[in-house]
Amino acid sequence: MEPLIRDISDTARWVAVYRARESERSDAVFRDPYARALAGDRGEQIANALPVAQQNAWAWTARTCLFDRHVTQLVGEGADVVVNLAAGLDARPYRMDLPASLRWVEVDLPEILDYKEQVLRDASPRCALERVRLDLANLDARRGLFARLGREANKIAVLTEGLLIYLMADAVCELGRDLAACPAVRHWVVDIVSPGLLRMLQEQMGDIVRQAGAPYLFAPSEGPAFFERCDWKPIAVGSMLKTAHKLNRLPPFLRILAMLPESKGPQGSRPWSGVCRLERF
Repeated sequence: MEPLIRDISDTARWVAVYRARESERSDAVFRDPYARALAGDRGEQIANALPVAQQNAWAWTARTCLFDRHVTQLVGEGADVVVNLAAGLDARPYRMDLPASLRWVEVDLPEILDYKEQVLRDASPRCALERVRLDLANLDARRGLFARLGREANKIAVLTEGLLIYLMADAVCELGRDLAACPAVRHWVVDIVSPGLLRMLQEQMGDIVRQAGAPYLFAPSEGPAFFERCDWKPIAVGSMLKTAHKLNRLPPFLRILAMLPESKGPQGSRPWSGVCRLERF
């Protein structure tokens, strides 16, 4: 029998379903008119087979909103290039209000970008869009890409949405140092989970993602302060739980938790997730 999630690209189809479902609400907090087509039947099949994930759709809605806000902020502050690493089926260059002068670079594996290009062949991005087919595990290739982009831009913002959880801590740090080595890269927006939430995800979804060759791995005990070891400092941290509460997307049993004071330090065994904006030291 074919596994539910065959590979890392299937996770992109799966997550697109939640963007589609949010977009189709009458009170949607964002609208992604491309998400349904990008998710396809495969994405819907995966989402419907995972009731646990459906109960946590609020987390993907909150994450999307937080990344959207950071993109809007960074572009408003003068970022001339946005680099989306492991871009998957993200459609921000098509759905967000972005200046035509902005350059957007999507980096991902050839299979997922070929699929995305086919689905969006009749759509027009709002800004200059470049797709780079590259395996980020290929260190020489990614460093060459960062060096090229650094020569072509003045102020680069990097996004890694939904990527780091699949990497070992050393690999995250190596990526961070590679980005910090490029003077034009000023900001990096990441999402992370606590060790407590990682254990929950591994219990609920661990076998499924492991079979796809994409186990959940990264949950730094230091929280956002982890990135200081690879030359980045957190300047803004947004809790997904509290964001979802403000967006009125939390199920009732989580609303009381969302009203508790936010912990500023390491989250430890607490099931916490957040989006962090990092600035180079």
